[in-house]
Formats: sequence, C-alpha cells, structure tokens
Amino acid sequence: MTKRLRLLAGLLWLCAAGIAYAHKLSDSYLTLRQSDGGSAFDGQWDIALRDLDYAVGIDGNHDGRITWGELKESRPRITRYALERLTVESISRGDREGCLLRPTELLVDEHVDGHYAVLRFAANCRFRPAQLVLHYGLLFDVDPTHRGLLQISSGKLSQAAVLPRSHPTVAINLQSPQRLQQFAEFVTEGVWHIWKGFDHILFLLTLLFPAVIVYRLGRWEPRGSWRESAFDVLKVVTAFTVAHSLTLSLAVLDLIHAPSRVVESTIAATVLLGAMNNLLPVVLERRWLVAFVFGLVHGLGFASVLADLGLHGANLALALVGFNAGVELGQFAIVIVFLPLAVLLRDTVFYRRIFVPVGSGVIGMVAMVWLISRATGYAG
Repeated sequence: MTKRLRLLAGLLWLCAAGIAYAHKLSDSYLTLRQSDGGSAFDGQWDIALRDLDYAVGIDGNHDGRITWGELKESRPRITRYALERLTVESISRGDREGCLLRPTELLVDEHVDGHYAVLRFAANCRFRPAQLVLHYGLLFDVDPTHRGLLQISSGKLSQAAVLPRSHPTVAINLQSPQRLQQFAEFVTEGVWHIWKGFDHILFLLTLLFPAVIVYRLGRWEPRGSWRESAFDVLKVVTAFTVAHSLTLSLAVLDLIHAPSRVVESTIAATVLLGAMNNLLPVVLERRWLVAFVFGLVHGLGFASVLADLGLHGANLALALVGFNAGVELGQFAIVIVFLPLAVLLRDTVFYRRIFVPVGSGVIGMVAMVWLISRATGYAG
C-alpha cells in the first residue's frame, strides 16, 4: 500500500468513525394551543429520553434502559431544565409581558425514533395576546445541532416554525398566519436534514462514485464524456428524488406506516449494498432503478421529522412542500460540489483504483456498524 493510499484510508476512517459514533442529532416537538381564544395556552413538549438523559441524567443505574420509575424520579430535574429554557411573551397593543409557565403532567410516548418524555404545562398570560414571542434554548448547551419544531394553534388557525440555535426566537402573529415565513423555515429544515443525515449523504455518494466511470473487463474505466456522466447522474438523482418524495408524502399524510427500527436498519442496509456494488459490481446498467427502490426507504426516514409534528391542513401542505424542496436543494448542492471534481479526476488511476474502492470500503464499514447498532438497538 502506497503512502498516499494509507493517508487517504486514514483520513476516510477518521471521518467515518466520527459519523458512526457521534451523538444522535435531535429534534423536540413543542405545541401551544390557545384556550377558547383567551390569555391561557395549553402546552405540550415532547423531548427524546435519550436527549434528556444526555442533558440531566435519567438512567440512574446506568444500565442503558430508562424505566418509568427513573423518569418519575427525574421529573423535577426534567421540568426545571426544560421550562428554564423556554420563555413565552404576550404582545398586544404595545403591551409586552412574559407568560407564566407551570408544569402540569409528565408522560411518556413513542415516536418513530424512540421514546419521548411528554411534558405538559400551562402558559398563563396576563392579557389576550395578538402576538406571541417565544425564545427557545433547550439542549443547545449540550447539542448545538438540536432544533425545536413548534406548532401554535389559535382557534381554527394553526402555524408552525423551526427553532435552531442560530434563530432561537420567533414571533407568531395569532391573527394573521405568516405562511411565507413558515414555508421558508421548512425549506431550510429540509436542507439541514439531508446535510446532517450522514446515511442519506453516504448512500448518495455510493451512487455518484461510479457516475463518471464505467466497469469493463473487470476494472473501472473513465466514461467517454462529461455529458454521459451528467446524464447518468440526472437519471440516478431523479429516480432517488421521485422515490423518496413519494414515500415522504405518503408517510406524512399517515397513509403508510413502518417501524422506525426497520426503516433505519434498512436505510443502513441500502448504504452497505450501494458500497458493495462499487467494490463488486453487480448492477451496472440500471443504477437508477436501484436508486428508486432504495429511495422509497429513505423517504420514510425523511418523514420522521414532519410525521411527529402532527400538522394538518395548510400547515401540513406548506411544511411538506417546503421540507421536500429543501431536501432536494441540499441534495443538489452535494451533486454540484462532487460531480465537477469527479469529472476532472475520472481519467486518473487515483480516482478509479484508489478513491472509489477505498471510499466505498470505508462507507461499507460505517454502514455495517449502523446496521448492527440499529437492528439490535445497541447505541455503542
């Protein structure tokens, strides 16, 4: 093995190790419902148990399982930690005042990616607000990539927003929904979701690696032209897009269901199979069909964010279209960065005989770790 090959393998393995064992990126689901159009709101905050354990420590005996008894014992710490990181202000006719947040109940529920603590609380404002201003700070001290998904209902009107660390404050007009702002936020969330979704990125890369080369007589050779490569990428990416858009929509509309462990394990398997096909080519001519079939599974993975938010009507339509558009933009950005570099390198021995096999091998090892951990429930 040459020095350059050892260096490449080492760098790829370091990146893969970080991807495989990094703390799971998270979302929480915050809902506020105005009571009879008055000054009081009923709140519900769904927070992943794994995140709360990471932040305040719930698993008292450190056995990797959080029991109902441990959750109840941790209730004071959970409610204090959460409500100290949320402020709600009421605004009306120039008056602005903070609302009092009071915990009422702690339950547990299962989302597509595991069990969540369900913190119910009351938000009592001194006067009926025309506008609510929320400042969100949950988990940012331990996980800066965390995001809050907010839904506010007032009468027949309902609005949604995304609250990342970079924009933790949002103003919600209870009388006039800001649909364009909501759409833009979910476009951003879609872009962010695919960029932080390492399994989706690695699967896409396994499809892009051979786009600029062709397998002949037992080895990879450069394609004849960049147009041929671009057309191959177009077919593969279009098939993947159509497939995951289809299942994303069906899952969010609650028309299809699949257990989270099955979906996440199958996604890991698609990454593994994509990498193996680059090392031991079996599917050569119709990789777009593979992209379509496997894309159906990835769409179910994308759906987890919106399905748990429980949106309806115009809210759901805006969020679904915006989120899906964001996913496509994020995917397109990856293609735009990768394809020109691959076209420039396709004639080199380095790309065909070192980068593709080593890169695919490392991706395959990461996917194997994911598959085992997701199928068994062992987080490492």
